[in-house]
Amino acid sequence: MASKPLNNIWIRRQQCPCGDWKCYIRLEGDESTTKTEIESTTSSSPSPSSSSSSPYVGQIFRTDEEAFEHYTTFARKTGFSIRKARSTESHNLGVYRRDFVCYRSGFNQPRKKPNVQHPRERKSLRCGCDAKLYLTKQVLAIEGTTTTKTQWYVSQFSNVHNHELLEDEQVRLLPAYRKIQQTDQERILLLSKAGFPVNRIVKLLELERGVQLPFIEKDVRNFVRACKRSVQESDALLNEKRESDLMELLESCKGFAERDMGFVYEFTSDESGKVESLAWAYGECVQGYSMFGDVVVFDTSYRSITYGLLLGVFFGMDNGGNAILLGGGHPQTIVTDIDTGLKDAIERELPNTNHVVFMCDVASKLASWFSQDLGSHYDEFRAGFEMLCRAGSIDEFEQQWDLLVTRFGLVPDRHAALLYSCRATWSPCCVRQHFLAQTMTPEFSLSIDSFLKRIVAEPTCMQALLEEVSVAASLAKQIPQRVPYPTMKTCMPMEDHARAVLTPYAFSVLQNEMVLSLQYAVAEMANGPYILHHFKKMEGECCVFWNPENEEIHCSCKEFEHSGILCRHSLRVLAVKNCFHIPEQYFLVRWRQESSLVSEENQNGMGIGDDCVQTFQSLTETLLTESMVSKDRLDYTNQELSALIDRVRNIEPANTCISHDC
Repeated sequence: MASKPLNNIWIRRQQCPCGDWKCYIRLEGDESTTKTEIESTTSSSPSPSSSSSSPYVGQIFRTDEEAFEHYTTFARKTGFSIRKARSTESHNLGVYRRDFVCYRSGFNQPRKKPNVQHPRERKSLRCGCDAKLYLTKQVLAIEGTTTTKTQWYVSQFSNVHNHELLEDEQVRLLPAYRKIQQTDQERILLLSKAGFPVNRIVKLLELERGVQLPFIEKDVRNFVRACKRSVQESDALLNEKRESDLMELLESCKGFAERDMGFVYEFTSDESGKVESLAWAYGECVQGYSMFGDVVVFDTSYRSITYGLLLGVFFGMDNGGNAILLGGGHPQTIVTDIDTGLKDAIERELPNTNHVVFMCDVASKLASWFSQDLGSHYDEFRAGFEMLCRAGSIDEFEQQWDLLVTRFGLVPDRHAALLYSCRATWSPCCVRQHFLAQTMTPEFSLSIDSFLKRIVAEPTCMQALLEEVSVAASLAKQIPQRVPYPTMKTCMPMEDHARAVLTPYAFSVLQNEMVLSLQYAVAEMANGPYILHHFKKMEGECCVFWNPENEEIHCSCKEFEHSGILCRHSLRVLAVKNCFHIPEQYFLVRWRQESSLVSEENQNGMGIGDDCVQTFQSLTETLLTESMVSKDRLDYTNQELSALIDRVRNIEPANTCISHDC
């Protein structure tokens, strides 16, 4: 009989890429990185009502959880903790009353003692304290509508305790406030697996943090014990489970391949024939790579603490700026986090592919690497590093790097050595020559992070992971939300030409460059090139070469080579030379309207055409302008529009969709 698959728990990788197993990173923005955050309440993102002010009868909260957070914060500051007691519900209202009480409320009820010779007697903390906060749900009708809204108000409140309140140093030891944040969990598990006893783990964490921990040794011991219990307390059994689940995952892949002709998978085995690693790609991912596989983002942010496996996902950007899953092939450029193992693997397996590291990944690790050693000088170092990233050439970068590490005494530092060894993959002056589309933007990074969090949010078995990723990959085949083109801003013929060729996303990027191009002065040199500089001289000069015979244009900023979108400098020269269209070779296929994963039939059914939208917008703007002349006109318009909307809703939709041309 097959054993039940284990729930697979994913956490962010914290092992430092420097190679030292004892070194781990804490990314900027993570919780519990400062003393203030450690001493905060259990809520990591306080609501508007979360303050230390005393609750009062009649106080209003949007939800019962908001009220609980507010009362928790007040209790922490006052010197006690609270717990949820009774709740009352009805068939119509559901839960309509919540009772929150002091942690010492009530009395401990005697339990039936187990049949042992010497049962443990635990002293109860409960002493009948009457401090409490009672909430009552209130359903209110919204004036002028038939809808209602729900709120909660404090119906009873008492802050009278029959016991002493605790000082801050004591209250932090109450169980309600002792939490092991996710950022510490992997570190604890790593040290435990290496053989460190719990007391030494706690001591090491205290030395690394430099402040009191928000948990005690008992919590760490319970956490380690719970983790061992979640993986059956046995490495041998875990390995057996891992092998069984991976084999079932392999069988699931075979089933997918039968249903999806485009589905592909590969796996590796060890000497005993056991599955070591498994990779798969859905048909939509393979199709996506054929169209947008010039730049691939390989994300390995998460690993499984249940199976000890890394989760690697290949992403790309479509012509709408959306993150899509990709599969297969040798891309022109691959983007990863900074990792020496990945660097070596890419050099070995993809020798003709450019390797680029996310600059935001490098920046997020700087504080973890250097802030403790540099102390008060870290901010000064960070400013110098940002200046280093603005170096215009490799020679300038090398010179500034030597000055920076020498100035702050980082020549022997292993993290500085790691950065320098990987400088060709992250320094802007080096990666500028590689094609990256728009994958280095913060918006694209956030969309990838959001996608991954949806997958790893809940513990699931491996087979469920296969299904969940399949659903996400299938979204590429569904009809996307239609993004309208931005309104014309420059009235330049080139702008109109680009709008007819590019997708709304690519056009908006190019349009922004067109608008900014108007801020540049152009000087034509005797030997042919054009020198451009900003009217405020906020940046260095750029050199543009224009060949009218074959309509070729090149700029020293290399923006087109980097993103596939012409830069503001090139557009400025084209405008000066009275070019009314953009040469066709500067409309890359990946940014054109016809390059889409959505079928032409679905594209034609995505909604009303752009011309219709603009006409409709013009009419509504005129209507608004005329209606605002007087109150009578406004009242009449509101009345007629309400009636018009009702009539439109009663019209049965036609079987055929409106075409793009009205």
